[in-house]
Amino acid sequence: MGERGSLFVSWDGRSMTRSWGTCLLLLTILVALVSSTDPGKKKVKVLRELKLINASNANVKQCLWFAMQEYNKESEDKYLFQVVKTVQVQLQVTDRLEYFIDVVIGRSNCRKFSNSTENCSIQENSKLEKKVMCSFLVGALPWNGEFMVMKKQCADA
Repeated sequence: MGERGSLFVSWDGRSMTRSWGTCLLLLTILVALVSSTDPGKKKVKVLRELKLINASNANVKQCLWFAMQEYNKESEDKYLFQVVKTVQVQLQVTDRLEYFIDVVIGRSNCRKFSNSTENCSIQENSKLEKKVMCSFLVGALPWNGEFMVMKKQCADA
């Protein structure tokens, strides 16, 4: 048979080594892609399940202060909001302390960007009165001074 119709493939040592090298490289890339997109790797291990804790805890106060700073920064309201009532606080331990804080907050009589916020009080019995129920999830490494609002959900109360 002539060369034209032949399916002859050379199996010399160099071609074989190069083919295996290419296959191994492709296999390695495929495994790396599959393992990097594994959704299970994004889960954080819970070291201690949710537990109710006292709202007067120092770390809770820090987390709530931080959450309110963030809330007021993001709010388009002209007035600052303050905590009216802490409804419930739960703590979960993962790679950080995670505080689930449920609060009622209210519009204060202090405008944003004013120099003094020490004498702020909640607006009551006026057209400016507004209360909001918020749930904050604050991740904290308080020993490092690190706080992060991981989730926030608020609705008019």
